[in-house]
Amino acid sequence: MILDRILEHKKAELRHKQSRSYLSELKALIRDAPAPMGFAVALDATRTAASPALIAEVKKASPSLGLLREEFAERFDHLGIARSYYEHGASAVSVLTDKDFFQGDLRYLAEIKKALPLPALNKEFMVGDIQFYEARAHGADAVLLIVAALERRQLVDFHALASELKMDVLFETHHERELDVVLEWVPTARMIGINNRDLKTFTTDLGVTFRLAKRIPPDKLIVSESGIRSRQDVMRLVEGGVQAMLIGESLIKAERTGEKVRELLGASE
Repeated sequence: MILDRILEHKKAELRHKQSRSYLSELKALIRDAPAPMGFAVALDATRTAASPALIAEVKKASPSLGLLREEFAERFDHLGIARSYYEHGASAVSVLTDKDFFQGDLRYLAEIKKALPLPALNKEFMVGDIQFYEARAHGADAVLLIVAALERRQLVDFHALASELKMDVLFETHHERELDVVLEWVPTARMIGINNRDLKTFTTDLGVTFRLAKRIPPDKLIVSESGIRSRQDVMRLVEGGVQAMLIGESLIKAERTGEKVRELLGASE
């Protein structure tokens, strides 16, 4: 399974980063950095009756599709993409930083945060403490914890570390068992993501969101992820009680990114 390959590679990658000097450098950057923005608060404040809040993803490639646009082979304008999201109504950005499978970079996150007043999620496969210091040092306001990739104790400890660094956490679930783990082991979790993409087949089904959302307590902020392509999809999410949505490929692959953002949010109606 692709997730297993990514996690194995990520753990090997982290072994090369485990040094006191590197951690000290990151902590020095964090001390001089501005306080994180409230990621969950921003989503809750900007959602409307017409649309969940939009977390728009800055994404160059994926393991299944490769480069999402041909021109990215020559130039990936991460700042231009993020600026278009901001100008057309996105509530937050998600920035892919994994290099080997998604051709991302922590530099993209840092530069977007310096240029735009948007809360940012570091979209990464978190498997070690050092990554949380990296995320915070590069401007992340929130981090992603994939329940399928972590042991229960790791979920608890990583949530505590993120909170210590004043970053919000988006817990990503794919089915009922993973959701139950979050609700039982991290009862203070604020944001729960439901990924509609099957990690084995890579197919998407919005029905996953509607099925799991019914099990989530009303004090949580529900984030639907993957497979959201049209205004009709968004309207279905509103009816399903979803408060936020994370969208990447359908925005990146659109001919006019800004117009696609407005279409999904219902701003063009």
